[in-house]
Amino acid sequence: MSLDARQSDVPVTSREALEATFRGAERRDGRGLVGLEHEKLIYPAGSVRAVPYEGPAGIGALLARFEAEGWEPFREAPGLPVIALSRGQVTVSLEPGGQFELSGAPHDTARAAHAENAAHLSRLAEHTRALGLRVVTHGYRPFDVLSEMPWMPKSRYGAMRQTLGARGTHALHMMLMTATGQVSLDWHDEADCARKVTAAARLTPVTVALFANSPIVEGRESGFQSFRSRVWNDVDPARCGTPAFMLDGSFSYRRYVEWALEAPLLFLRREGRYLTPGLTFGQLLADGFDGRAALMSDWVDHLSTLFPEVRIKRVLEVRSADGNDGPMTGALAALMRGLLYDRQALDGVTEALALTPTQHRALHLAAQRDGLRGVAEGRSLRALAATVVELAAAGLSRLDPADRPLLAPLEAVLADGRSPAERTLERFRQRRSDSDFLG
Repeated sequence: MSLDARQSDVPVTSREALEATFRGAERRDGRGLVGLEHEKLIYPAGSVRAVPYEGPAGIGALLARFEAEGWEPFREAPGLPVIALSRGQVTVSLEPGGQFELSGAPHDTARAAHAENAAHLSRLAEHTRALGLRVVTHGYRPFDVLSEMPWMPKSRYGAMRQTLGARGTHALHMMLMTATGQVSLDWHDEADCARKVTAAARLTPVTVALFANSPIVEGRESGFQSFRSRVWNDVDPARCGTPAFMLDGSFSYRRYVEWALEAPLLFLRREGRYLTPGLTFGQLLADGFDGRAALMSDWVDHLSTLFPEVRIKRVLEVRSADGNDGPMTGALAALMRGLLYDRQALDGVTEALALTPTQHRALHLAAQRDGLRGVAEGRSLRALAATVVELAAAGLSRLDPADRPLLAPLEAVLADGRSPAERTLERFRQRRSDSDFLG
């Protein structure tokens, strides 16, 4: 999540200026870097209720332990609580319900991104043990109740609670209850960005199925293997999902800008305050607000509050995986590197998943409900996933064979034929207590 750093006062009045954001992000040197984001759920040992920010064993105390190791604290203003930490290009931040997120540095290899995340998980485990806490890696909180959830002390979330919360029946569930693993990648030019966005968007049902790990909701079996993904169906259709132009090969910077212009602002920052003017970005661009033109920092803020399955900002983000453990999250980085950075694999996966928007939607819903066992219009998600992982393995073998072993957890999932959610359900059914299930 954005740290909402200092605002730019550069006015912006044209679509061309908005498109320039993406042109300026093109990596023309031929390198393709990989970054990982990994969200974890934090619980007290012996309890199944989320940890608040406050208190001697709260989220704030956990941040303080990292700060003592030399991480730079981030506050919205002097005297306010620490809500994030940074060290070099790495950030630790909080999602609205206290989900603890590492946003890693960009790396040349998936194994380097995975090693960074593994090292962080090791330190996090040590700090949580010292505070009587524990780390849980699921895509959705298994036992918490929305009405009892704590909110982290960040002004951005207060505004989003009001605006996004009014736009979808599951918007607050998304903010407070879900956790994910995400991969960030680069593109070289607009055509390359279009190819990668199309491939990643078409991959969404397979990614959901491979990483499905959120079958328990409020202490009961939900009927979905990825309830986290199901939640996104009812957040805000204006800013979520998979727009048709991401699937049919017609993606361009202009199309993405036009789509983004139609989405309402979740907030507008002015003089340190978070305003909710009830405008789309298109209206802000055309008319300004309170006598002032839109600012480039307004656009940056807006891009960070769009939530399609594949998002572009300064990087391309693949956002469709449930929260899983470290090895599975490393496998996600390797999967996307092998598929999107090797041209032969990129072409292969684009062709293998060439579906109409209706077919893609049906397959996505099947993945949410049934994981790898899902079938839609005769297409088996397990079979498609096997093809996808084989393409990634071949891509990595050509691109960088040392990343190839990171795919092992996905190959084990496919050999078993079950999404991680099914093993989670087994543990749930065999639990001695709810706390025992969380580990």
